[in-house]
Amino acid sequence: MKPFKRCLRHIAAGLFFAGPLLAAAQSLPTTSPERVGLSSERLQMLTDVLKADVAANKIPGAVLLVARGGKVAWFEPIGRLDPAAGTPMPRDGIFRIYSMSKPITTVAAMMLVEDGRMKLDDPVAMYLPEFANMTVGVEKPGSDGKPVLETVPARRPITVYDLMRHTSGLTYGFFGPGLVKQAYNAANLHAGDPSNAEFSQRLAKLPLAYQPGTTWDYSYSTDILGRVVEVVSGQTLYQFEKARLLDPLGMKDTSFYVSEAPRQQRIAEPLASDRSFGVGAEFSDPRVVQKAESGGGGMVSTAADYARFLQMLLNGGTLDGKRYLGPRTLGLMVSDHANGGAGIAPGPLYLPGSGYGFGLGFAVRRSDGEAPYPAAAGEFNWGGAGGTYMWVDPENQMFVVLMLQSPKHRVHYRSLLRNMIYAAVVK
Repeated sequence: MKPFKRCLRHIAAGLFFAGPLLAAAQSLPTTSPERVGLSSERLQMLTDVLKADVAANKIPGAVLLVARGGKVAWFEPIGRLDPAAGTPMPRDGIFRIYSMSKPITTVAAMMLVEDGRMKLDDPVAMYLPEFANMTVGVEKPGSDGKPVLETVPARRPITVYDLMRHTSGLTYGFFGPGLVKQAYNAANLHAGDPSNAEFSQRLAKLPLAYQPGTTWDYSYSTDILGRVVEVVSGQTLYQFEKARLLDPLGMKDTSFYVSEAPRQQRIAEPLASDRSFGVGAEFSDPRVVQKAESGGGGMVSTAADYARFLQMLLNGGTLDGKRYLGPRTLGLMVSDHANGGAGIAPGPLYLPGSGYGFGLGFAVRRSDGEAPYPAAAGEFNWGGAGGTYMWVDPENQMFVVLMLQSPKHRVHYRSLLRNMIYAAVVK
């Protein structure tokens, strides 16, 4: 059976397998690891490794959640919430999830697609006129031999589909080389607290890094997708997500800002020496409410909140008897849309990595092999620049959430977790 057909089969099976186990309460049901085929001894080994890294002052603290078969089997707070204050890490610590906002925004957009209010092949300029007549930056040798940036017309419009699969031609300026990226940094896009509408208008004035539909490049695509959601829905991005997704799922601590004093006491902080994740990109302060609601990287959440979102995905689009997406829609999202057959080339910084394609909002495992850590074909994942990470494995009816604030060590823990958690899968 082909990997993605097998993935769809397991997503559909989840509707029946996990459904009876899910209570109407705000928390997912819990169980012992052994009851769902996991080794508590092995999971404790991983927890001990994280505790040792806290003791060595490598990371401040973390929250680790492992669920299988519709139940949470491991949910451990580790280390400190705030290294400066020495506050112990609670299970409900609130973390900046950065790019783990992208799956939430993409699901919200797909809900509007299912509502018939927009289509994936719609040009973005239908909703955001500023993206009509885009240009593409091309580097050419100047008279002194150094590259200069020229522009050519985009060969086709950017589509909503391009935004979801990062083939829009947009990019990020805070990591990687290139004159378009330098232009992004020079434009100071976030200066003066722009709204999503103002940010979109600023970004559209800059050249694209690639022709639309040709290259996978990590970018502001999901921020622009969030703006499309606003225009189509007639609400702010948070208003729409809160009404259609966050509140119904019981994700009470997931938002763009934390304005309430009691919740502010639960915000996790990084080490003072580990607050930067790119050029001009430092840890934000969610206590300071601004106009921007970054669909690509602006949300905060807890492990338990994000677990409810992932359980809904694993169930094929339902949780607690309420449907959020149809299983065929979700199947489309977790299929590979960034392969050579689709005419998509991986950019120089292809973040999904070896063995992975990209779906609509997630990296997607193409086969059981080809990557340097275990998982089954059809597994989908994404992480945040601040250190958070998640993956969903329909084949094994399992998902994992790591909440951590350490950009310096984020890549290390992604593979470490996979090696040690799959070692704990005993049946």
